[in-house]
Amino acid sequence: MTNQDLANLLFPDAKDVSYYEEKYPERNLKEGAIVTRFAPSPTGFVHMGSLYTTFLGYMMAKQSGGVYYLRVEDTDQKREVENGIEGIFNDLKAYDFEIQEGYGIGGDYGPYLQSERKEIYQAYAKSLIAKGLAYPCFCSAEEIEEMRKVQEESKERIGYYGSFANCRNLSVDEAYEKVKSGASWVIRLKSQGDFTRRHIFHDVIKGDVEYLENDMDIVIIKGDGLPTYHFAHAVDDHLMHTTHVIRGDEWLSSLPIHLELFDLLGFKRPEYGHVAPLTKKDGDTIRKLSKRKDPECSVKFYQEMGLPPEAIKLYLSMIGNTNFEEWYLANLDKTYRDFPFSFEHMPIGGTLFDTVKMFATAKLYFSTISAKEIMDGLLPYTEKYDPEFYALLKNDPDYMLALLNIERNCERPRKDIGCYKDVKEEFWYMYDELFSQKENPYDAITGSYYMDDIKEYLETVYDEKDEQQDWFQKVKDFAGSHGYATNRKDYKANPEAFKGDVAKFCEGLRVMLTASLMSPNLYDLLKIYGKERLLKRFLVFREKVGNAK
Repeated sequence: MTNQDLANLLFPDAKDVSYYEEKYPERNLKEGAIVTRFAPSPTGFVHMGSLYTTFLGYMMAKQSGGVYYLRVEDTDQKREVENGIEGIFNDLKAYDFEIQEGYGIGGDYGPYLQSERKEIYQAYAKSLIAKGLAYPCFCSAEEIEEMRKVQEESKERIGYYGSFANCRNLSVDEAYEKVKSGASWVIRLKSQGDFTRRHIFHDVIKGDVEYLENDMDIVIIKGDGLPTYHFAHAVDDHLMHTTHVIRGDEWLSSLPIHLELFDLLGFKRPEYGHVAPLTKKDGDTIRKLSKRKDPECSVKFYQEMGLPPEAIKLYLSMIGNTNFEEWYLANLDKTYRDFPFSFEHMPIGGTLFDTVKMFATAKLYFSTISAKEIMDGLLPYTEKYDPEFYALLKNDPDYMLALLNIERNCERPRKDIGCYKDVKEEFWYMYDELFSQKENPYDAITGSYYMDDIKEYLETVYDEKDEQQDWFQKVKDFAGSHGYATNRKDYKANPEAFKGDVAKFCEGLRVMLTASLMSPNLYDLLKIYGKERLLKRFLVFREKVGNAK
């Protein structure tokens, strides 16, 4: 009995691997083109860490004229969540990744769902068995657990290796008879490694990394006939001609296994780049961002807040390449797509994920785009998350466009909006329907104002057709004739002689309209709101706040 006989018994219908080598030829790409992938498991939500790694790989592939494809690793079907695959696909679409190939799209190197590639993995497992580089293991779960206990008690390394690999040294005849008798089996790699041997591997992000050879006889085909992650990773990245595996550095410990698999299968090794984990400040310590502890780890958190994908990707650029921020601040007329990303400038240590800075970055992003671009994102966001506000926007979109254009197309545009949710909080007072919902919109106002002066100004002086320079001159003249200092120095020198200064009078107008001491340009707000409505708003203001004297 030979190894080939055993391989034929285990996988009688598996094709020869030459069939797949011919079916999936080298890609026709220019030299230096990067082929990489997003390869999630449908076992949970897409989190910020995976989005970060995806973004970096995507940009490297895109800028090199290469390929970025989507492969779904669904071999761990016990842990798969309902609609997990659909959720992954929708998240990628939501973040505007232009996936050129893969699951849900198609391509020449599919199928891209691992559970549909079962026969491919079995063909390569059969090839290893025929070469004496893999074997069937008949150990039960109870036997494996007992072995683990022995290893723990004797403080040995945990795993199936060396003298603990009970089925490794079964003769071909013994293994053949066990299979024929119906014994349950899995297929294990027959590792050729020596755990005492050290090697240096060049990681494209971390640089030279030292590792010990793998000597574990890992499972490569499970009892259900599906591959383990490690085996599927090697076979798929070979047949799909992945040039670079960009992944989180929690996978660094698996590198020896993956390198041995590539070598024993006779495959060319891809380049590996292990991305530093996202971390956060938690009190006095810095820890890894957690899917379980931190709501900001979920991409849905940002969707609900209304951070546009482009703003998030701008922030990921800032933390993903150490020289990006300086470049961007000097090139605000450009986007992250214009920046030359490189592996050399990706951080090696933990990357601090700062939501405060992320929202500040989003404000910077919003300040660089047009009011129409904001509106194009605001409408679908409010339709989903705030139908009441959506109805108001839909009823008069030009009104909101005018508000969004305040101090926008200028040398120093405003930076109040960090997400779509902020728009309502920034301009709620400009909508009477929202203003009237508050029992007292002015409850935070502690100052007092001369109501008769405001009323007279609105009735007799204010003209919404005035240009800003004329408007301000009229305000100044009116204030000066009604007991307000038109010169700041005069007011400071003798405050008792005046009701206030021009700024104080304008403050009354601002508070009346916005119920706040801070707002965008007052002239623009008054003009957009309109004189007729200002007079009605004044009545509410006088009732709630009262006169200064």
